[in-house]
Amino acid sequence: MQPRKIATIAAALAAGLSALATAPLAQAQAAGEQFVPLLVYRTGQFAPLGIPWADGKQDYLKLVNARDGGVNGVKLSFEECETAYDAAKGVECYERLKGKGGGASGFDTQSTGITFAVTDKAFVDKIPVETPGYGLSQSADGTVFEWNFPLLGTYWTAADVMLQDIAKKEKGSLKGKKIALVYHDSPYGKEPIPLLQKRAEADGFTLSTFPVTPPGVEQKSTWLQIRQQKPDYVLFWSAGVMTPAGIREAQASGYPREKIYGIWWAGSDHDVKDIGAGAKGYNAITIHNSAAKDKVHDDLKKFVYDKGQGTGVPAGVGTLAHTRGMMISMLQVEAIRAAQEKYGKGKVLTPEQVRWGFENLDLSADKLKALGFGEIMRPVKTSCQNHMGTDWARIVQWDGGKWNIQSDWYQADKTHIDPLVKEYAAKYAKDKNIKPRSCG
Repeated sequence: MQPRKIATIAAALAAGLSALATAPLAQAQAAGEQFVPLLVYRTGQFAPLGIPWADGKQDYLKLVNARDGGVNGVKLSFEECETAYDAAKGVECYERLKGKGGGASGFDTQSTGITFAVTDKAFVDKIPVETPGYGLSQSADGTVFEWNFPLLGTYWTAADVMLQDIAKKEKGSLKGKKIALVYHDSPYGKEPIPLLQKRAEADGFTLSTFPVTPPGVEQKSTWLQIRQQKPDYVLFWSAGVMTPAGIREAQASGYPREKIYGIWWAGSDHDVKDIGAGAKGYNAITIHNSAAKDKVHDDLKKFVYDKGQGTGVPAGVGTLAHTRGMMISMLQVEAIRAAQEKYGKGKVLTPEQVRWGFENLDLSADKLKALGFGEIMRPVKTSCQNHMGTDWARIVQWDGGKWNIQSDWYQADKTHIDPLVKEYAAKYAKDKNIKPRSCG
């Protein structure tokens, strides 16, 4: 399929879903309910990723209300706001929803660009910004970024894990290898570059970077350069329509798909399903183990979809992007639950109180099992200093018809990550005149 056809299909998909995207996707808020804003992109260049992601976020909130009666008796209300992955629209959504219902419980911006735009506002408004698997990598440092929570992993930790898996295939050494980064030319796509540059210097490999102009449907020249330079591996920082377009160009240029590693937003079912055998061998990293199925999927079917209250189509439940959406809402809900332990069960909380919950998450294996996520996630614990928590990840590979887990569990190498987080957080603090707090 040619890139122009991909663009046409993507546009048709977005247009066909525009009515859904602009419909009043909100649960009417009653007194005594905890409000959760939902920034989404059901339209635009990333819609193929954004739609199941948004469905998963909303579905989990519906599940908590239907199965549990809310959080310790406090029902959850929510409202979607369409950003189309546009930073200006994202800021408009933030401003419109931040004070609703006594104050937003926290914003999952679904966009690194929007995260950059609202981070400064969050400091002033005192509202938590939850960015699981994306956002500002240096915001893992809670001493500087009091209101940001890049839970479960960042783009720096993802890049480090990819390199670890490649090194394992290369008998433990990357020295002399050529590694290329093909990336969406945006704040999102540029995030892994500082870590990759540090690792290239330390490990002795050559790094080449190839920016792709959004939306990324035209990549022929990029992959012709890849064919000419013959890198040993390609890291693919893509999402939405850019992902299948890139995989098809790799196929057309003869670059082995088993040598490509996609970031978690470029590793969902919709990215490869239509390509089928043409994408066989394509690798992707997962946040924790979002490729797994667990009890939460059964509960969602029983309490929500069997009653005709599901947000998306039943076939979407259990896909990678939908599961990641549920993980994100689960973390929001558990931050509320943790905060209730401190400020009062059955109480509607302020954004500042929910922030305390995000900073004091302690999801043990037993807790995750009880929530129905025991197979999907490993224990996660945050602190005043560590706003990321625990960055477990695995590598999955497309076999032409389904994803298969290819690796054991990985965590990023702190000897590479921690100094970078400290360096960039300190620079941010200096630029913004922020005095880092003491975590005791």
